[in-house]
Amino acid sequence: MTAKKYQFGLDTFGDIGFKDDGTAMDGGETLRQVVKEAKMADDLGIDLIALGEHHRPEFAISSPEVVLGAMAAVTKRIKLGTAVTVLSSDDPVRVFERFSTLHGLSQGREEIMLGRGSFTESFPLYGYDLQNYDELFVEKIAMWQKLLEGKPMNWSGKFTQKLTDTTVYPKLPKGETIATSLAVGGSPESIIRAVYYDIPVVIAIIGGEPIRFRPYVDLYHKAAKQLKKPEHPLGMHAHGIILDDEQEAVEVGFKYIKAEMDSIGIDRGWAPMTRDRFEFEIDKGAYYVGTPEQVAQKIAKNMKALDMQRFDLVYGTGGQLLHQREDTIRNYATKVIPRVKELLGGE
Repeated sequence: MTAKKYQFGLDTFGDIGFKDDGTAMDGGETLRQVVKEAKMADDLGIDLIALGEHHRPEFAISSPEVVLGAMAAVTKRIKLGTAVTVLSSDDPVRVFERFSTLHGLSQGREEIMLGRGSFTESFPLYGYDLQNYDELFVEKIAMWQKLLEGKPMNWSGKFTQKLTDTTVYPKLPKGETIATSLAVGGSPESIIRAVYYDIPVVIAIIGGEPIRFRPYVDLYHKAAKQLKKPEHPLGMHAHGIILDDEQEAVEVGFKYIKAEMDSIGIDRGWAPMTRDRFEFEIDKGAYYVGTPEQVAQKIAKNMKALDMQRFDLVYGTGGQLLHQREDTIRNYATKVIPRVKELLGGE
C-alpha cells in the first residue's frame, strides 16, 4: 500500500500583533511581521502559508493577494494561499486577474481557497445584499470555474457581468492553472458543491469536538462516488499555540484566543468564553494548545479519525507577543510536523 502524503500549513488572519514589550503594533508593522513569518516558515520547510481576508479592526489583512505578492519576493518554495477569499462579495474576473498575476510572481506557488465568508463585513462594504448570500456564491464559483478553463469567456449571470468572447489577462501559461480549494464550515451543501465542481475541501474546525465533522467526510466520499468525481485528499484547519512550557501555552491561549473570540462574539451574540470552555477546547475540542508533543498527538489523532491528509494551524490568534508567534511557528515546523508524520506513518 502506498503511504499517504501529508501536507502541513499555517494560516493567519493578520491579527494585529504586540511587540515583546507589550505595546500594540500598527497595521503596517503587523503586515511586515507576517511577511517575515512567511519567510521563516519557508526556511523551516512548512508546506503552505495562507492568509485570511477581513475588514475589521482586529485584523491587518484586507487584501491578501498584495501581501502574498510581498511574500513571493522573499520565499522560494512555500505555497502561498488564502483562507479564505470571500468570492461572494468580489468580482471573479478581478480575482482571477490578481491570482494569475500572483501565479507569475510566485512561479506557480499560489493557491486560492474560496469561501462564502463567516465574516460578512465585506458584503455591505462592496455593495452586496446579504439576502443573496447563497445565490452570490453559487453563481460566482461557477464563473470562477469557467475562468480557469483559460478560454475566451462567454458568460451571463444574475449577479455578474456579461462577457462575450472576452479574454482575461494575464493569461496563465498553457497547461497551468490556479490551485483552488473550498473552505467548508459545516454545510452539507458546500460539500456537495465541492464534489460537483471537483474542488478539494478544507474543513474549518474552530470549536467543538472535531469528530463531529466525520459525517461531512463520509458525505464527501459518498457524493464523489455517486457523481463519479475524483476524491481529493481532505484538509482541516484549527487554532493553536505551541510553546515548550505547557502552562505558558495555556495562559497565552486563554488571554489572546479568548480576547479575539469575545470581540467577535459581541457582533454575533456569543457569550464570553469561560475558562472551562477554553480548557474543554484544549482537551477534547478544536484548540491545539500545549507543548509540541501534546499538539502533535492531538493533530495525529484527529487527522486519523477524520481521514485528513492536510492540517493547517491558525497561529497568532488575538495578536500575541512576537516571540510567542515565532516560537509557535518554529515548534510546529521542527517538532510537531515530524512527530505527526511519525505517528501517522506517512510520507
